[in-house]
Amino acid sequence: MALTDEAIGKIKEMIVSGRVRPGERLPKEADLAAELGLSRNSLREAVKALSLINVLDVRQGDGTYATSLEPSLLLEALSFIIDFHRDDTVLDFLEVRRILEPAATAMAALRMSAEDKARLGDSLDSVDVNSPVDDFMAADLEFHKRIAVGSGNSVLASLVDNMSMPTLRARIWRGMTQPGALERTLGEHRLIHGAILSSDPELARSWATVHIGGIESWLRTVLTN
Repeated sequence: MALTDEAIGKIKEMIVSGRVRPGERLPKEADLAAELGLSRNSLREAVKALSLINVLDVRQGDGTYATSLEPSLLLEALSFIIDFHRDDTVLDFLEVRRILEPAATAMAALRMSAEDKARLGDSLDSVDVNSPVDDFMAADLEFHKRIAVGSGNSVLASLVDNMSMPTLRARIWRGMTQPGALERTLGEHRLIHGAILSSDPELARSWATVHIGGIESWLRTVLTN
């Protein structure tokens, strides 16, 4: 993530300095990477991160544009962050996840087949802390969905899946802003997977509670600051 952070900083400096003006297109990827002394992969990740918060606008087949420079426009471009910090309802979803997911995880530890447990491990191994943010979050969603389905209860699996998406934005923001968040997420996923592999429902339940509770605790701190 350090290289991506450096790339984000350099793009931000381009915008702040006026090298790229409001509504102006950034240089082509290869040219911009060379100009900033970045790898193209680091540049792509920085662009993805900045487009998530609407600082950059990626237009398929056209290029990448700066959305704004004026403070009022920058605030508008970042309005989802402001809305997110005021939206306490995401805590309600996390509370429900903290109730439902540990139960589903405990059931999955007893009911998942050996093949499904192996596939759960494959989804876990498909990314690491240096993976693109969209790949990381896709793998995160898949990991939790596989466990929910593995509970063997279709109603519970549907409820868990529906509770997951409303908290995705908070998880993305945590991954981008909290040091060590991605490492902690992967570590907790591995502990959950290990408990499921061992067919230990109470251990699986405990680690799932710790995992969801950690996200909830972080968000409560953010919202009260």
